[in-house]
Amino acid sequence: MDLINNVIGIDWTNSQEKYFLMADAILFLLFLIPVLYLLIFAFSSLKRRKDTYPTAKKKYRFAVLFPAYQEDNIIKETTQSFFKQNYPRDLYDVFVISDHMKDSTNLQLESQTAIVLKLNNAKSTKTYALQAAIRYIEEQKSIYDIIVVMDADNLVEKDFLEKINNAFYSGCSAVQTHRMAKNKDTSIAVLDAVSEEINNSIFRKGHTILGFSSALIGSGMAFDYDLFKDNIMKASDVGIDKQLEMSLLKENIYIDYLEDVPTYDEKIRGKNGFYNQRRRWLSNQFTNLFWGLSSLPKAILRGNWDYCDKLFQWMMPPRIILLGFIILFTLLFTAYNFTLSIKWWGLLLLLCVTFSLAIPDYLVNSKFRKAILNIPILFVLMFFNFFRLKGANKEFIHTEHIVNNNKQEEP
Repeated sequence: MDLINNVIGIDWTNSQEKYFLMADAILFLLFLIPVLYLLIFAFSSLKRRKDTYPTAKKKYRFAVLFPAYQEDNIIKETTQSFFKQNYPRDLYDVFVISDHMKDSTNLQLESQTAIVLKLNNAKSTKTYALQAAIRYIEEQKSIYDIIVVMDADNLVEKDFLEKINNAFYSGCSAVQTHRMAKNKDTSIAVLDAVSEEINNSIFRKGHTILGFSSALIGSGMAFDYDLFKDNIMKASDVGIDKQLEMSLLKENIYIDYLEDVPTYDEKIRGKNGFYNQRRRWLSNQFTNLFWGLSSLPKAILRGNWDYCDKLFQWMMPPRIILLGFIILFTLLFTAYNFTLSIKWWGLLLLLCVTFSLAIPDYLVNSKFRKAILNIPILFVLMFFNFFRLKGANKEFIHTEHIVNNNKQEEP
């Protein structure tokens, strides 16, 4: 015991020191578990998987839904781009759920052959818009096989519907496409793009490699029509992607990830946008976690590990919070007792290795190295979000977009 005391410089006979060491051990374990979780799936994402499904022998009918709240400056370019699909035009309809948009915009959309559903309710949420679209389709007695959910700023390749059709013909019921950044014009946008690709590697590709479902992300998603209709009509106001995940996984429905099907998405450009967006995401995550915990015992008894994994995933802190606190504790323990800090330095190294495995090489450039300097600011903003979660999952927070230039940045 004396030898140990001399090595780490701690007096074990002092009860305060014992409590300190116990607290250190518990704290370290709480951070070690999520880091190991992320590392396992980041490492599995390096494995190559069969990304393409064989060509389908049947063409399904698609309903493509674009919820659009005050998106006059961008939606026309988005839909015009989508109509360039090489999929038979008579087998897909584009619905724009127009919420508080100008009549002139709606007329231009209709001239493109988009079906425009006009909403002017005080209740402006994505969930409500999607429910309105399903009600319209049911009232018109239109027949569709697959629902695709997009955002007003999303751009896709010409074979987007063709590849989704192949996946559903091969047996898929729900898929998430590969959402990628279409802009990296600010440091915040670069970090947002990197964050999304880390999510793609860990929570989508890495998960599907190991047999778990892919996480959904809100757009670039496709579902069997009846499956989507049943689940969207019982969803609450905000956070539809997580609600759909919970409902599908509870029913043991697998969600695949189509890595070779890009959906280009506009990234947040400023700190205010980042703060508001993450506040909403964080609130949705915790709300759905609390709702889902009641079904955890049943999921364990039934061996529904996909559902259990999703709840565990929502229990983990955001990665920027994880990184920030590990750095903070590493520095504090280094100042207090270097020997005790060694394991924290090792944990920080492990997390950095995890991120390096998950970030695609094309994003690691001079822009990324410059953008890293903004991480401390984003950590502080994210930390303050924990104190402003109340009501964020009930209020609608609009993210303003700019005009598409219909040309993505080259990787």
